Amino acid sequence: MVRTSPPTNRLRRLGAAVAALALVTSGCGSADTAAPAAAACAPAGGKVELSFWSWLPGIDQAVALWNQGHPDIHVSVEQTPQGNQGTYNKMFTALKANQAPDLGQVEFDSLPGFRVQQGLRDISACPGVADAKSKFVDWTWAQASVGGDGVFAIPQDTGPMGLFYRKDLFEKYHVPVPATWDEYAEAAKTLHAADPGLTITHFPQKDVNWFAGLVWQAGGHWFTQDGRQWKVNLTDPASTKVAGYWQNLLSQGLVSNYQGFSESWNKALDSGQIATWTGAVWGVGTIAKAAPSTAGKWAVAPLPQWTKGEQRSGNWGGSTTAVFAGTKHPAEAAQFALWLNSDPQALAILTAQGGIYPATVAAQGSAKASPENTQFFGGQDVDAVFRDAGKGVSQDFTWGPSMEQTYAHVRDGFGAALSGSGTLGKALSDAGAATITDLQRQSIPVAK
Repeated sequence: MVRTSPPTNRLRRLGAAVAALALVTSGCGSADTAAPAAAACAPAGGKVELSFWSWLPGIDQAVALWNQGHPDIHVSVEQTPQGNQGTYNKMFTALKANQAPDLGQVEFDSLPGFRVQQGLRDISACPGVADAKSKFVDWTWAQASVGGDGVFAIPQDTGPMGLFYRKDLFEKYHVPVPATWDEYAEAAKTLHAADPGLTITHFPQKDVNWFAGLVWQAGGHWFTQDGRQWKVNLTDPASTKVAGYWQNLLSQGLVSNYQGFSESWNKALDSGQIATWTGAVWGVGTIAKAAPSTAGKWAVAPLPQWTKGEQRSGNWGGSTTAVFAGTKHPAEAAQFALWLNSDPQALAILTAQGGIYPATVAAQGSAKASPENTQFFGGQDVDAVFRDAGKGVSQDFTWGPSMEQTYAHVRDGFGAALSGSGTLGKALSDAGAATITDLQRQSIPVAK
């Protein structure tokens, strides 16, 4: 598979997200999370035209394949910038004007923002949807349900997390590969003591979605729903534990503070200044591209566990094909979304051209890294590690309805903590309070 880039979350821009939420709050409907019940969803019976917005490389080839085999359901695809580089803003504007496409690419963490503003169509009653549930990795279907009983999107790709590590450095300094977070902290001390220029990893201020993946693994819940109301708690016990753990490593100088995917981070990887990275499956290609001189020196292991013997993981990244409210052809839209994300030929295009790690059980079962990336990792079957990791991702993690604003608040707090003004725990506390204010300003009900 071609996996050379970080998830699209990294490329988001706050301004577009704030503008989008402002637009939809002012005119797209009430902030009621209870979407209308699934209406009857029968096929039209004649020729249908569907519109679809997506930024995934190769999507035009997949759509062309669909159109070739389905002359009565023609899909026109518009290739857009990535989500919060303007596309989500455009989607919300189109929804407000009743001019939205039938379908669109929406990341997992952005689905609640669309649903809370009545922007998604429940397709659970559409032909084939209920029967397709078993084809997809369990937690992805739960995400597509957005905390309810309906189905608002079809999962496309995922980002289960694992531990990338420099096996040569661990062998050189006689450090066992850590199976628990306690062992990881001990490894950090040993490696840094042996080579003061070496840190076990970096703590990136801007990659809040990475941190959220670790909270997910630990069993944290930043957002929960109580009927129509949202409960916000970025300082639940699991989140506080994760923040305290990384604060301790930072305070001891055992981790660096490179920004992920920066030139300095690439150089640190390539020069052996960083011994591990807790990344996602797409990181296989990222490391190979960032640190070419280290070929053959890396391996992948499961994420360290909080309790020895467990097999829990988090997720970092992933998208869906969502069906928007207002579509006149929900049955056909659902049919296309299911095909796009489960048909072997379609997935072959999307993995080769778009670098996705598919959300279907079958595709993950047969997934193989490219020969070049396999060679980079010394011949290891890295996909087997991430396949197992995906099985350990909890189904009950919920994203909030204004995640880009939440991310921005956390980023600001993390930046202060890394500069010595505050702590990671305070960053989460302040971000939680700011998020509650954001939701209240948007008339989204918040639980006391």
